[in-house]
Amino acid sequence: MSDANIGFEELRTLLAALGFEERIRGSHHVFRREGVMELLNLQRDGSKAKSYQVRQVRALILKYRLAGES
Repeated sequence: MSDANIGFEELRTLLAALGFEERIRGSHHVFRREGVMELLNLQRDGSKAKSYQVRQVRALILKYRLAGES
């Protein structure tokens, strides 16, 4: 699956499953998690997630070794 074809709701569901808390301010969905220094600031691109933001999420999952936790 291409980064450009990831649904925004799918990405939100993944982050919630990985223990991220979500705060919504207007069109910005900000995710944070204890033990993760970075905040993720996501916005919709229609029904899809923006591809550069999908790459940011993937990089955090790899950096903090979050894959396989849920």
